[in-house]
Amino acid sequence: KEQDVANYSPLLLQIEIMTGRSIATASVVAAISVIGTISVLPFASCFTATTTVRSLALSNQHKSFFSTKATGSDETELQSSLTSASSRIEDCKRTLINQCNSHKLESGYSSSIDSSIRNLEQLGEDLGFGQASSVSGLLSGEWDLIYAGDDITRSSPFFWAFRRAFPDNSDQIFGITDAIPEPIKMVGPATQEIDLDSSSRGTFVSRVKVATLGGVATSIMTTRATIMDAEGVDGLRLKVETTKPEESTILKKLGPLGELISSNSQPFPSGEALEKVAPGSSEIVMVTTYLDEGLRVTRNKDRSDDDVFVWVRVGEFSGGNTASL
Repeated sequence: KEQDVANYSPLLLQIEIMTGRSIATASVVAAISVIGTISVLPFASCFTATTTVRSLALSNQHKSFFSTKATGSDETELQSSLTSASSRIEDCKRTLINQCNSHKLESGYSSSIDSSIRNLEQLGEDLGFGQASSVSGLLSGEWDLIYAGDDITRSSPFFWAFRRAFPDNSDQIFGITDAIPEPIKMVGPATQEIDLDSSSRGTFVSRVKVATLGGVATSIMTTRATIMDAEGVDGLRLKVETTKPEESTILKKLGPLGELISSNSQPFPSGEALEKVAPGSSEIVMVTTYLDEGLRVTRNKDRSDDDVFVWVRVGEFSGGNTASL
């Protein structure tokens, strides 16, 4: 009933269904309780588990669709509205991606790109696109970094955890390594591989290529983490486990001996080491403020204004179609 919807609206999940059919005929069943627990069981949806929603509300327009049966004109108006909203999102994404592609990844912060990121985040929130990243089912896959608001290495969760362990000294330490000029030190590209199940648990692998001495010595700094659970609808809590340089060109030059050394060398237990310095420092929260099939914007919860990164998906959905949730 419209009265009931009005009472519960501060706790409801805004669901945009991009289809020619009306909301009244869509295959979605929602069970809503006063505490804000919403169970979504669609026959064709990316939601696969019961999700707790904190603070999303339905607009008056959406309430009217739940309280009355949609007419043909309502259906046309809704489809037109969603098409217009999707176009605005796509335009905003196109601007952001073009800016990132024109910006050298290793150059760090860009005020124009930062402004475009914030525009996309705000527009996505206002229109209901790219939201609920922790439960949308779209995070899993391999992602390439196309923009970093800081040094490329900061995209690795190891450095987020390092800051937590050494809050007073980390900036000074990073400043020393960041000041090493090219071609003595070159960083990039960076990739992330995420495997997330329906209970918001899984594995997380960060890879950052680091080259020294003009590219004579290169390796892939690989950090592995465990995805412990979701934090809200857009955050994931990660626990850093290990860090290891992989695919070292120096070892490759040693032939079979180098391969033997590489295959038998154990990764450094970086998470355990950080815990000894500061208990709890190995756990960090990655907040994904915008996510669709092809584009992802993430922030470090501890430094949300500084540590912002833009990623594009590798593979099937790399075109970046808009997801409306």
